[in-house]
Amino acid sequence: MADTAANQWDAIVIGSGMGGMTVAAALSNVGHKVLLLEQYKTLGGLTHSFSRDGFSWDVGIHYLGCVAPDDRERGMIDWLTQTPMEFEPMGSIYDNLHLADAPPLALSRPFEAQERDLKDRFPDEAEAIEAWTTALREGREIMYTLASTRAMPEIVGDMIDWWNHRAIDKWCKRTTQEVVDSITQNPELAAALTAQWGDHGGRPHKASFAVHALICGCYLESGAWYPVGGGKAFADHLIPTITEAGGEAHPGVKVEALLTEGDKVTGVRTSDGENIHSDVIVSNIGARETINYLLPADFGPRDWIDEILALPPSIAHFSLFLGFEGDVEEAGATRSNHWFYPNGNIDEIWSDAPEGNPPGFFVSFASLKDPQHDPGPKQKYAGEMVAWTDWSSVARWADLPSGARGPDYKAFKQQVEDKMFTLFKAEFPDLADLVVLRELSTPLATESITGHHEGRFYGLDGTPERVLSDALRAKTPIEGLYLSGQDVVSQGIQGALWGGILCAASIDPRVFKQLRG
Repeated sequence: MADTAANQWDAIVIGSGMGGMTVAAALSNVGHKVLLLEQYKTLGGLTHSFSRDGFSWDVGIHYLGCVAPDDRERGMIDWLTQTPMEFEPMGSIYDNLHLADAPPLALSRPFEAQERDLKDRFPDEAEAIEAWTTALREGREIMYTLASTRAMPEIVGDMIDWWNHRAIDKWCKRTTQEVVDSITQNPELAAALTAQWGDHGGRPHKASFAVHALICGCYLESGAWYPVGGGKAFADHLIPTITEAGGEAHPGVKVEALLTEGDKVTGVRTSDGENIHSDVIVSNIGARETINYLLPADFGPRDWIDEILALPPSIAHFSLFLGFEGDVEEAGATRSNHWFYPNGNIDEIWSDAPEGNPPGFFVSFASLKDPQHDPGPKQKYAGEMVAWTDWSSVARWADLPSGARGPDYKAFKQQVEDKMFTLFKAEFPDLADLVVLRELSTPLATESITGHHEGRFYGLDGTPERVLSDALRAKTPIEGLYLSGQDVVSQGIQGALWGGILCAASIDPRVFKQLRG
């Protein structure tokens, strides 16, 4: 794979998720030879897709914001790829909220349209709804400002923080729940305004409002989109940028440790015992994971390590992948997504699974969003149901290999699957009759595939402390070591993209110059 005798790589990137592919492609575009290593058998991290019996599902993409033709992020993707990616708009309505027994509430974009949707449902809350729109706009703006500091020297970032301290205090230091409570005392409206928290994994009572504004507000700026060809299209378009510049991308290669010399990181050691050297090492596996799994014991500044380890991880999830045969649109499937909260409480997770029922779940039909999908003569379509949970639900099997978890784990999975499908059937009875394949994924699978601590899909939780943490700058205090991905800026594909760009610019400032050009 690599010449271990020579320092032939300008940079080595660990982890091929969106942040890893982005930093590798960006560095390749400014002339660097990059080696991208992925522990899983498929490149792409949480953008990859998998197939069963003629069905195909994305593991982490349900919809995207900020990829309209004039968006900054779309410009980044265009610059990173050898051939342009295509994105399909989902239409004016992109999400549907189902809160307790209330009629479904369709959410549409842009901001003005969603205001009308909400005012039609809550006519006495017009002032609060307008205040929420203002808050989303201002919260997004301060998050973009703070994101830029992740690639700056600390003293410059501190000056920007000081200059923007009022906005930081107002939107970053307060939780989503604190902001919504300051705007309205109507619990039904508050639930509707915060119900999409699963898009970033930060429960309203924990997450910084600025994170909620950044992620959920992105669909209101320029709509919701889906990558043509599914999530795997990212790897299909980004990897060639790396290889055509002389770099390489290898799946199935696990990095088990960082090589060090003095106080500097000088390379990586793979699980096969191979040492590969470079002056620049980028970790895209998560800040906590970098410390816990890659750094040698007692290596690196203690204050930096302690600050990262003190940040709480995000939630975990169950995914029920569904395969349908038949006319799914006639049976009730839609291009827009569905958020269900049967008891109306949106801030709970299924922490005692498989007992009880999930208090909230999300349903998406990816096949209807992708114009390239060919259902064939059997009319095959894919869908997914997601229920948020906690690692404690599967912790007892965490130390056992996948094939050695025994009948108890099999029974547990079956109970979770049955309860989730029962809820799906209650909401989509005609669609349930078309299901010919069901496959459940647990947090153990997420941990195995991604390496994320306790299967936490979104990495670190989007708390105010995380948003303001100086420890998450792309350039670490360890010479030669950089961070990329979700933990640098924010959760999701958009956050990982920015994390990758800011990391690449921290290594080589020509990245920003070329992007501007």
